[in-house]
Order: sequence, then C-alpha cells, then structure tokens
Amino acid sequence: MSDLHVRIWRGDAEGGFRAYQVPRQESQTVLDVVTYVQRQLDATLAYRFACRVGMCGSCAMTVNGVARWTCRTHVSKVIDDQSALEIAPLNHLPIVRDLVTDMAPFFDQWAAASGQFSGAKTRHDDFATVPPDAPARRAIDAAIECIGCGVCYASCDTVAWNPAYLGPAALNRVWTLVQDARDTATLEHLR
Repeated sequence: MSDLHVRIWRGDAEGGFRAYQVPRQESQTVLDVVTYVQRQLDATLAYRFACRVGMCGSCAMTVNGVARWTCRTHVSKVIDDQSALEIAPLNHLPIVRDLVTDMAPFFDQWAAASGQFSGAKTRHDDFATVPPDAPARRAIDAAIECIGCGVCYASCDTVAWNPAYLGPAALNRVWTLVQDARDTATLEHLR
C-alpha cells in the first residue's frame, strides 16, 4: 500500500498544520494514524485517547472538517486513495496543545443546564426502579447513550454563533432527566 498524506494541527490556537507521511494499512483508523505519528515520527505530538473502542469519546478530533471519534473512524471511510487526511482539534473549545482541547467549556454548559440527577432516595433506601417498557423510559433510549465526548458540541453551528448556548449534549442530558421518574428537580431542569 502507498503512504498516506496527513496534515495534523500543531501548537495552540495560533498554530498550524504540519505534514506527515504515514504508511497506509488495512483497516487503519484515524487514531492509528495519530498514534503512528506520535510514536514513530514526532514524540511531541499531544492527543488524547483511552479505550480505543468507541466507549469513552476521549479521542474525538476533527477529521477532514468533521468531528468524529478517531478510534471508530476508518481512514478508508473518510478519504479515497488520492486525497489527504487532515486532523485537527475539536471546534468551539480552547486548544491546549496540538489535538488536545480544554473540555471545561463543554462541561460548564452541562452544569449550567442543571444536568445533575437529583433523587429522593438515600443509600439506605431500596433502589428506585423504572420499568424498561415505561413510555418515558422508552423515549430516552437513544438519548442516554450520550457519552459526553463533545462531538455534537464541536459540530454545532449555534454553539459557534452564540457561546451562551448550552449545546446539544447539555440539552439532551436535561431532557433525559425531565423524563426520569426518579428525578426530583424537574422544574429546575426546565428553567
């Protein structure tokens, strides 16, 4: 296989892209590419990852202009044989260095949206149960899959235009709490 032409953001917000040549591999993910660059070509490259299987979201980056989990994004799905791969930090978040962003604004919006569960039970009480087939519970099936990776926030045009906008993840979280029969802060969430 031929080499892959890769451009990776380096530095802080005033930084720029640096070009690399990476060997093309079968079933190669974007995270594999970034890891190769850091381990074989430039040990100073900063990035985050943890699980490598699409459960934690810490490897989220902007790939060819689209926010994605790099561990689940195969190179073959985002480029053809002639095009280059461009990897940048997530949009709408301060750049710490290279591909690492400060996630504090994302989580601050989550907190500002009152995204914390408030229950009436204590650890001394029996567990509160919610029947899995309850209509409110079924309504949030997809919404509770959010892992707080920031991909939706980095992709949201409204976040770009209005920094006070809470963002899709925070609003999703509050909506799931409003639907949760065990949560006691519905009015606070709605406000």
